[in-house]
Amino acid sequence: MKLKQLLTAIKYRAEQVPDVDITDLVYDSRKAVPGCAFVCLRGANADGHKYAKMAAEKGAAVIIAEEPVEAPVPVILTDNTRLALACLSAEFFGHPAEQMHVIGITGTKGKTTTAFMMRSILEAAGHKTGVIGTIGVLYGDTLVQTDNTTPENYEVQKFMRQMVDAGCEYCVMEVSSIGLKDHRVAGFTFELGLFTNFSEDHIGGAEHKDMAEYMACKSMLFRMCRTGIINIDDPNYTGIIKNHTCNIVTYGYDKSADLVAHGEELVTTPGFLGVRFSVTGKLNFTADVAIPGKFNVYNALCAITACSVLNIPVTAMQHGLKTVKVKGRVEPVPMPGDFTLLIDYAHNAVSMQSILTTLRAYNPKRLICMFGAGGNRPKVRRFEMGEVSGNLADLSVITADNSRYENVLDILADIKVGLAKTDGKYIEIPDRREAIRWCIENAQPGDIIVLAGKGHEDYQEIEGKKYPFDERVVIREILDSMKQSS
Repeated sequence: MKLKQLLTAIKYRAEQVPDVDITDLVYDSRKAVPGCAFVCLRGANADGHKYAKMAAEKGAAVIIAEEPVEAPVPVILTDNTRLALACLSAEFFGHPAEQMHVIGITGTKGKTTTAFMMRSILEAAGHKTGVIGTIGVLYGDTLVQTDNTTPENYEVQKFMRQMVDAGCEYCVMEVSSIGLKDHRVAGFTFELGLFTNFSEDHIGGAEHKDMAEYMACKSMLFRMCRTGIINIDDPNYTGIIKNHTCNIVTYGYDKSADLVAHGEELVTTPGFLGVRFSVTGKLNFTADVAIPGKFNVYNALCAITACSVLNIPVTAMQHGLKTVKVKGRVEPVPMPGDFTLLIDYAHNAVSMQSILTTLRAYNPKRLICMFGAGGNRPKVRRFEMGEVSGNLADLSVITADNSRYENVLDILADIKVGLAKTDGKYIEIPDRREAIRWCIENAQPGDIIVLAGKGHEDYQEIEGKKYPFDERVVIREILDSMKQSS
């Protein structure tokens, strides 16, 4: 792309704009390539302006900066390089957001689950849908791991271009407050912006200085979308939509909402834990959701409300919610026995208490929790996890997680310190594969077994090296070996 064409996306100042082709946009000087435009970003730990000369020496054709820098190539000045990178990336990748429907989800909790509910519904309606979020970037059979819930704006545009090229009609994106603050989702307009809930999180350090800034960043989404889907049961919603420029559609238990939920009840059959509820208002029907916990009514109702604006048929909503899976989030694994096996990412005391309390409400014959703890992390986490599992599970199966540079037995000894504060029963099986096998071989009808800690991860980290370890694959291998030996 010609530099002059690329620069039409931003306001800039320059003594000259050379007539050159730009091969790529780069914001890490180590990745500079011949013919690229290097964009100087200021981060928490580094300032790209200091590396402009290095980028030029590696072949960058032009530098885009907020202040003059020394470099043997033309320098383009702009007021905000983060915002500029977003707009330049949209231009460079041909504005993919204009070629599909982009849906953004913000909120403290529920973004990932709601995103996958949206995807399940939209695909049930026959629309190929991509997801960008905590799990990574997913479209079709492609899954790309990412470092952040909302990637840098260049990556957002690149992934959306890949989705369009792969035939996606929709992109559902988790939009973090930091992503909004850093302009990672600038340069395009969301078809819908969804708000789940708001509570204290991400305060301090390089994140947000206080709750006011946290809320202000989340509210930005509703000046970047055409229609906002808002949970009016959350008392903070008025602050979230302050100065909004979009149409507003509401959901909640409050009868004034456009779509209202009521009559929720837990549903359980072997291999299926979920919740059923009724929807009234602009639509009237009953939905079964294949993810346990009454709190998931909010996530499902958010997805339903969004899909109603998109004119998705109710039958697709019902089918999508009944079959939804979120990789590593209370994810059911089909089993031959009359028990339920789940994979979940719970890897600290708070998340473990949440998942075990949720599952306890389904009155299992036994609630079995298999878990370990990460090495080279504070020991107090292990004590707390042991105590939570000992109090809430009928049986704890303690095993390896990512031991990193620690001895697994030392980690398990710390977990047992927490277990000792309870009356909970436990067994110790250091090898995680053998622990999973034990859980399957010793399951009883009516049991709920949760394999906690790994979730969507497909590796184990031991002595600084990552080894392949996808629990879904491990379970299949165990079941196959059990069939062969029977």
